Amino acid sequence: MPSLRLQRVGELLKRATGEVIRREFPVSEVGLVTVNDVAVSGDLHSAIVFISILGNQDQQKRGIALLKRHRKRIQGLVARSVVLKYTPALTFRFDDSVVRGNRVLQIIEELEKTNPTPSE
Repeated sequence: MPSLRLQRVGELLKRATGEVIRREFPVSEVGLVTVNDVAVSGDLHSAIVFISILGNQDQQKRGIALLKRHRKRIQGLVARSVVLKYTPALTFRFDDSVVRGNRVLQIIEELEKTNPTPSE
């Protein structure tokens, strides 16, 4: 379990990164990008940014490619808004946990429709 400090830094980076992405990249080009979580390493030198992109498949591919291509610029903008001794090197990863969670809920609803529970 990460320490309280790592959790706080992760939350700061999550907010700052989300704000930079929202401000710098138009939704029409990359889809709606959401920063789900940020995992910060113990030495605070690197961080993995988990993102999800709402949009079609093409927008998702373009979005992740664009974020990876502009990683250094995003990192620099985040460094201006979050004051840390070292700004962690950001790495972007696509997080499909929300999509998978929605799919599980959909399957549960379908099962409930086909197998209704007897009323008491």
